[in-house]
Amino acid sequence: MQRMIKVAGWLRRRPRVDSADPRALRDALVLETARLGFPVAPAAHPAGYGCSCDRVGCPFPGAHPISFAWQTQATTDEQQVRRWLDTLPEANFVTATGRAHDVLDVPAETGRRALDALVAGGAEPGPVAESDPGRYLFFTATRGTPDDEDEWWPCELDCHPETIDEHPGVRWHCRGSYVLLPPSLHPSGRRVRWVHGPENPLPDPLRILEVLSDVGAPVETVPENIWGH
Repeated sequence: MQRMIKVAGWLRRRPRVDSADPRALRDALVLETARLGFPVAPAAHPAGYGCSCDRVGCPFPGAHPISFAWQTQATTDEQQVRRWLDTLPEANFVTATGRAHDVLDVPAETGRRALDALVAGGAEPGPVAESDPGRYLFFTATRGTPDDEDEWWPCELDCHPETIDEHPGVRWHCRGSYVLLPPSLHPSGRRVRWVHGPENPLPDPLRILEVLSDVGAPVETVPENIWGH
C-alpha cells in the first residue's frame, strides 16, 4: 500500500500529458528524468520485426544507443534533450550509468520481493523501473569514475550491454553501461515503466544488494577482466 501511495504521488506531480499519445508521454518522462539529473541519450527503437538501426541480426533490437559516442553524448541539458525529442520522434532513450547513478538489474520476481521487503521494513528503495523481458532496475548511488583508475574498485557483478544475455542473475550497471529509460518500447510491445518514481533519493547500492541476497537473488559471476583488469 505504501508503495502504491508513493507511486501515485509521483504520477500526480508529473507534467500532465495525454497517456494515449506515446510521443507526448515519452517527451514528458524523458525531460523529467533529465531534470532530475539522469544523463540521457537517444536509442534505437523497434521497427517491424527488427531494429531501426537496420543492422542485420542486431543483437539488441530497439535497446541500444543510436550513436557509438553515447557515453559522451549523454546529458541532462534540457535544450539538447528537446532537440533529440523533436528530431527523433520514435527514438527510445537510455541513461548512462556510472556517472550520476548505478543500476542493479535483477529478475522481475526477485525485484518484486526485494521492493516489498524494503517497503515493509520502512526503507527507501529509491527509483525502480520494470524492464523487459522480466527485469527490475534498481537505481542506486554510484561508485563513480575516479580520475585515478587504481581507486576504482571492481565488482564481480559488473555488467555491460554486450554481456547481459550471458548473466541472467544480478547485474551491476556502472561505468561504461546503460539501461533503457521509461517509457522506451521493446520489440515485445511492452514499455519500460516506473514502479517507484525517479524523484526518490538514490540508495546505497550495497544496502540494495543485501536485500536482494536476503530474498534469494540468483547471482551470476561476470568475468573479472570485463573492464580490462
